[in-house]
Amino acid sequence: MTDKTPATAPETDETETGEAASRETGTPARPAVVQVSPGVHKRLTTGLGGFTMAMGACLLLVLAIYLITPRSTKEVLPTVDYASQLWALRNASPYTVHAPEGLPVGWRPTSSRVHGLDDESGRKPVAWHLGFVTPGDEYAALEQSNEKPSDYVPRMTNNRNALGTYQVNGVTWQKYHRKDKKANSLARTLPNGVSLVVTGTATYEELAVLAAALKPQPKQDAPLNPSPSATP
Repeated sequence: MTDKTPATAPETDETETGEAASRETGTPARPAVVQVSPGVHKRLTTGLGGFTMAMGACLLLVLAIYLITPRSTKEVLPTVDYASQLWALRNASPYTVHAPEGLPVGWRPTSSRVHGLDDESGRKPVAWHLGFVTPGDEYAALEQSNEKPSDYVPRMTNNRNALGTYQVNGVTWQKYHRKDKKANSLARTLPNGVSLVVTGTATYEELAVLAAALKPQPKQDAPLNPSPSATP
């Protein structure tokens, strides 16, 4: 008697079946899905693990923004108001101080320092430094003092030997240049022994603009407001 029960098909591994189907149809097999237990998922998304992952993501975002954001390495100097210092110099300096008037738009005052004005003996020289950023984005400063010109001018110009002369509105200034410091300077000594020096990385043309704007300042009863500076 013949057993009519059909033979059982041999067991086939699903992975092998999937690979075979992929080879036959040309369709790529689906990648295996990694199952994470609820406990592991909870540890990764909550508590210290979740906090660490969130902080890491934030740090990566900040780093990406920092790397792609353009940055300028040039220092931006603040604008200063020198009205009170000029008023003090006008009224307490042993000489008539000179200050710029009517500078063109683009001259921005960035520093002002007074030395020697608090010396009650009157023997200490009085000096004033007034620095600007020029329209050409360079630096120019007014330096003035009743210190001995043969000492003061070489120190402010970084040079004892003038290159020649430079005419500013019909007035003769001595011209200086210090190559290693990239500094240009114009200097003159007034009849009362006070030295005026305009110096900086600005061109001689820009320094001449500052020199031409210098005017003697008479005594004044109250501080100027706002400062007599150029409009930024």
